[in-house]
Amino acid sequence: MNIPTNLKYAESHEWLRIEGEMAYIGITEFAATALGDIVFIEIETEGENLDKGESFGTIEAVKTVSDIYMPVGGEVVEVNQAIMDDPALVNKDCFGNGWLIKIKMNDPAEANNLLDAAAYTEVAKD
Repeated sequence: MNIPTNLKYAESHEWLRIEGEMAYIGITEFAATALGDIVFIEIETEGENLDKGESFGTIEAVKTVSDIYMPVGGEVVEVNQAIMDDPALVNKDCFGNGWLIKIKMNDPAEANNLLDAAAYTEVAKD
């Protein structure tokens, strides 16, 4: 399983890539594999300021629907249009072009409470 070391992780299987005060959020390869073939993504929170742990959308796979959560608080400034047009992109490239949203973090220090790759590896094993 691919777990990039340059990202931070939530126990709910979202990843966070920080770029200054902005950050990209997606789901991990573990989550994408567990969900199976993703067929629909609903994210209607662009422009909203959400707290850590709040749902920012849902991912629908062939057999299930799952909420996706904010690993840190922030304003949703962009939804990745590519995954809206082709949800399977999340299965194909979850850490690259399959990112879900871009946010302006409320408190970048909040990311210090997330897991690093080694700690997330242990979570993904369970």
